[in-house]
Amino acid sequence: MSDVTGEAARRDLAHVMAEAAVALLESLDPDQREQAVVAFDPASPSAEVERRTWFYTPAEHGGLSLSAMSPDQHRRTHRLLATGLSRAGYVTASTIMGLENVLDHTEGWVASFGRERGRDPLLYWVTLFGTPGESVWGWRFGGHHVSVHYTIVDGAVVAVTPNFLGADPASSPLLGPHLLRPLAAAEDLGRELVHLMTSEQRQLVVVSPRAPVDIVTANRSRLVDGDNVVPLPALFRGRLPDPYDQLMATAHEAAEGKAGLTPVHIDAVAFTDRPKGLSASAFSNDQHEVLRALLDTYLDRLPDGLADLEKAKFAGDRLAGLSFLWAGGLQPGEPHYYRIQGADLLVEYDNTQRDVNHVHTVWRDLANDFGGDALAAHYRRHQHDLAHDLAHRQGRPHAHD
Repeated sequence: MSDVTGEAARRDLAHVMAEAAVALLESLDPDQREQAVVAFDPASPSAEVERRTWFYTPAEHGGLSLSAMSPDQHRRTHRLLATGLSRAGYVTASTIMGLENVLDHTEGWVASFGRERGRDPLLYWVTLFGTPGESVWGWRFGGHHVSVHYTIVDGAVVAVTPNFLGADPASSPLLGPHLLRPLAAAEDLGRELVHLMTSEQRQLVVVSPRAPVDIVTANRSRLVDGDNVVPLPALFRGRLPDPYDQLMATAHEAAEGKAGLTPVHIDAVAFTDRPKGLSASAFSNDQHEVLRALLDTYLDRLPDGLADLEKAKFAGDRLAGLSFLWAGGLQPGEPHYYRIQGADLLVEYDNTQRDVNHVHTVWRDLANDFGGDALAAHYRRHQHDLAHDLAHRQGRPHAHD
């Protein structure tokens, strides 16, 4: 895809998103607006912290919840969410949200987390950062196992990550011979890839015989060398009410004990800027094909035009710049984890919880989560333009005139 075509795709999508966001905004009363809208102001520490705050647990995600909306506002919120996902991505996200009912049934209808109902398909929140259609704005949609983020600068989409999808249960019975597995491709293709490895390759790919009990990078806003799994209570906004805080701390410790994790296993999967595992430059053609298909299950979450742009970043020889690692068992039903990492890309997958029936997946841009690079460039241009205008008003030359 050419730069011109790519820019057009980013601008077209930004326009569609702005229309959907404005339609939602116009339906909100003043109290709802106060909950839904946060300033997009890098000079405001509180606003910037909130914009970069995200969760994938059944926490309070921030913003306006579906439970506080009318049915028409539900539709408008879903319309906005759908602008940021492909058809398949939206169906997957909607299915994951519906699993809250299944999960409530699985747990015996008792979970609350201090709320009237802890597992609730209406506990998903939308936040608008800034004013839709202005030079800089963004939006976030999130709840249990769904977290979608977009940043728009100068009328074009510039950031699409973090992008998180999970599923609990990962596999559920349906009438007939088939199972409901919203993230099946992420699991099956990952396992297919590790099974394609030769014994020599597998010695490098499988960095630990034990899998971590969650994705390693958790919900951090920024990643640094040494990051590792975060204790479960810390994945919520603020302290949970008693007794949930202690129950979750105990559950986390029990999960690590059941997994047989030692400091050696934990250190083996710690995040590092330099990718671990085996470089795809050592892959065969067949292995490259499966890696490509696996990566595309993450990139294809985006609308088609945007997905094509992301895929182009890893086309041909550039796919060889990625690395792949695995931790845990190789057979279905065994706890397992994998990671795909490149200079800017990070994909994580974990299926260890609830007796290996609880999947977490995340795709991040290590340089441009929340629009990091793009926003910096925008503000540099803005400062240059201000200096340029001031110089002209004062009748003196300015660099690059």
